[in-house]
Amino acid sequence: MTRRVVITGMGTVNPLGHDVETTWKNLLECRCGIEMTELFDASTYPTKFSAEVKDWSFWDKLPQEIQEKHKNAARNSKLMIAAAYQAWQQAKLPASLNGQDQINAGKVGVYLGAGEGPVDFDNFIAAAAASWDNTTNSMAWDKWAQVASSRLSAEKEIEQEPNMPAAHLASIFGLRGPCYSCLTACAASTQAIGEATELIRNGQADILVTGGAHSMIHPLGVTGFNRLTALSTRNDDIKTSSRPFEIDRDGFVMAEGGSAIILEELESALKRGATILAEVVGYGSTADAFRITDQHETGRGGAAAVKLALEDAGMKPEDIDYISAHGTGTSENDKIETLVIKSVFGEQAYKTPISSVKSMLGHLIAAAGATELITCITAIRDNIMPPTTNLKTPAPECDLDYIPNAPRKAQVDVCMSNSFGFGGQNNTIIIKKFSRDA
Repeated sequence: MTRRVVITGMGTVNPLGHDVETTWKNLLECRCGIEMTELFDASTYPTKFSAEVKDWSFWDKLPQEIQEKHKNAARNSKLMIAAAYQAWQQAKLPASLNGQDQINAGKVGVYLGAGEGPVDFDNFIAAAAASWDNTTNSMAWDKWAQVASSRLSAEKEIEQEPNMPAAHLASIFGLRGPCYSCLTACAASTQAIGEATELIRNGQADILVTGGAHSMIHPLGVTGFNRLTALSTRNDDIKTSSRPFEIDRDGFVMAEGGSAIILEELESALKRGATILAEVVGYGSTADAFRITDQHETGRGGAAAVKLALEDAGMKPEDIDYISAHGTGTSENDKIETLVIKSVFGEQAYKTPISSVKSMLGHLIAAAGATELITCITAIRDNIMPPTTNLKTPAPECDLDYIPNAPRKAQVDVCMSNSFGFGGQNNTIIIKKFSRDA
């Protein structure tokens, strides 16, 4: 028999809040986390704004031991550490599994969808400049070895690896079970949560810290997405620049953050007396096998993921009360995601409320899916659905109910969350209100 998987903790640090409740309050008040970029000088870039985590007081609230031991962690890792600490506490787990035997540490692990850490730009560029030979127009690698070895930090080089946030969490909490990290672009943390669910279902783990973190608000990250024409360039109206499903949308807004969810096998959670926030009941994952940046025009990959999630949950479209859309605000994504929902849900698509919180949060890239799933958990808890802001005139091809500009109260028992990433990665998760007798 497949084991049931429940959610017993959640935490987040993002541009709208340093915790779940602050984030949720700001989303329901339709606040916007987008401001002019300060992490680097973006004044000459086509996109001069982003959604940064500007106040870092959350780090000072962590235990002194964590702050000291992980003080050299990269920005993305620190976001993940803070989010995971919140989730771990809410799940009422021991401060560390090291030295205690109430929980089998070999069955407690981590599965993240985490992005790479930032490059050590200043020292890297300085070493490159000092090693450039103008006479041959090439690098003098012997010079590079000399300069780079004296300027580049070994710790900062290691922190660029996308597995490092997971490594930090394993160290902090004493997790000796499975330790995985995936980086499937914008779908990464949704995929991590789905795959973590499967590990618990089949008995390879009892408890997993999952979710994701990313911080791409740096010269290379913004340059890349500007070159792809994926970012909004609405520099004269940045607060409404993220416009999912709007007729004049012009791209997504880069954001950063970290979000964590504690997944647990049902009997383990009941035995510990943990508060169960929701149950994960469906997961679907597919690839488009098409272009790197475009979804297939028929939405075949996304539709297949949604169908798989419904089948896994044993549900029909009419069982879904709310869909948290990937909803990036790019012309391509919003059109195809709408097509995906129509193709799977049929006429029910017009009766199912949908929204994109990226309209307020921006796009947290690898951390987006986990952050959006947290909003699904709170939607179920409070029976209220967050809105899609900045939606005045929907595009003709976007003709569904996107909960425009104000939250909506309704009975919410089952939520679907979509994440469709560059490279053609499609992931869908379904969660529902927990019932012991389900």
